[in-house]
Amino acid sequence: MMFALGAAVSLLAMTTAQAADCKIGISMKTLDAPYFAAQEVSAKKHAEELGCEVISVDGQNDLNKQVADVEDMVAQGIGALIINPRDSKGLVPAINAATAAGVKVFVIDSTIDPQANFVTLVQSSNSQNGLLVGQWLADATKGKELKIALISGDKGNEVGQERRLGVLAGLTEGQLRNEGRAHFTVVGQGWGGWTNEGGLKAMEDLLTANPDVNVVLGENDSMVLGAQKALEQASKGDVMFLAAADGQKEALQAIKDGKYGATGLNDPALVAATAVDLAKKALDGTLPADISKITYTTPTAITKDNVDTYLKKDF
Repeated sequence: MMFALGAAVSLLAMTTAQAADCKIGISMKTLDAPYFAAQEVSAKKHAEELGCEVISVDGQNDLNKQVADVEDMVAQGIGALIINPRDSKGLVPAINAATAAGVKVFVIDSTIDPQANFVTLVQSSNSQNGLLVGQWLADATKGKELKIALISGDKGNEVGQERRLGVLAGLTEGQLRNEGRAHFTVVGQGWGGWTNEGGLKAMEDLLTANPDVNVVLGENDSMVLGAQKALEQASKGDVMFLAAADGQKEALQAIKDGKYGATGLNDPALVAATAVDLAKKALDGTLPADISKITYTTPTAITKDNVDTYLKKDF
């Protein structure tokens, strides 16, 4: 009994020491969208599995709050920071200050300005995912004149730009390959702020001006799911829904049910866990010094043909 108690105390001491050596801060731009919430859950869970102490904060889609959050976590002595930035330029000073303080910074999902001093950006390839989704759309709508309502995240956001241009490039290439011509119209662009509610409102406005829309293309699943709700409320049928990227559980279920066309694979758990693994290696001193500034996951268009591979109960 004495030995068992002593062993338990030693194990606790070792775990505590390990956590002290591995203190990771997680800064999410928002937890309002299920995709970002799933990212935070996965990062926190995996970091704790690796024996790290975790501080996690929600930026609430507010740049000033996220900057303050980063400063506060640095003051609390984090060794590594995993951040999904609200603004690619606005977070640069905070990230650079964290790096100057000795914190290993890993950016996830959202692109950051090149002036930021960070270890690597972990994300899916927005342009490659977009190309695959666009090519799928060309194949699925062969011969049909497409009137596309485009729902974007935030003005000036590089990730959104990469995603939408990727899809439109893939659609153009696919139509040229299939029919020898490109024939689609983007009838309008709305701004949904990456959220379900934002997508609903943007779609309501777009539908008022363009009642003949037959394709809704969004830069993430949350906005498209909101747009879908707006069209249901308007009793508007025969519309194709697709997102340039995400793989949100609700969207994947809709794909399986035949109510949603496709989305690009941007697995929140994979992106987050990959960043945590890299952060742990950096803190352990085993991360290669020549690591690329961008770490990509494998691009994939998720459709009804392969959705069962990616539909998970956890997220």
